[in-house]
Amino acid sequence: MCRSIKTLRPPALSEEATEDEIRAAALQYVRKVSGFRAPAAHNREVFDRAVDAVAEATADLLDGLEVRGARTSTSVAR
Repeated sequence: MCRSIKTLRPPALSEEATEDEIRAAALQYVRKVSGFRAPAAHNREVFDRAVDAVAEATADLLDGLEVRGARTSTSVAR
């Protein structure tokens, strides 16, 4: 697990995750998996698409999770 990626759901996060927080986590994940902090120009498009896909999947996950003891399901603040 990449230690710089924080948990984006309660109780670790007191409020709903923002789009910026989700995108930052997605960027960290893609950087870790690819081994690139900043991709070369010829890899930029595929790198950015991967970040977008991971961010979308993360938002979908957070929208669908039901946290025990929470009054409402977690959703993304947009």
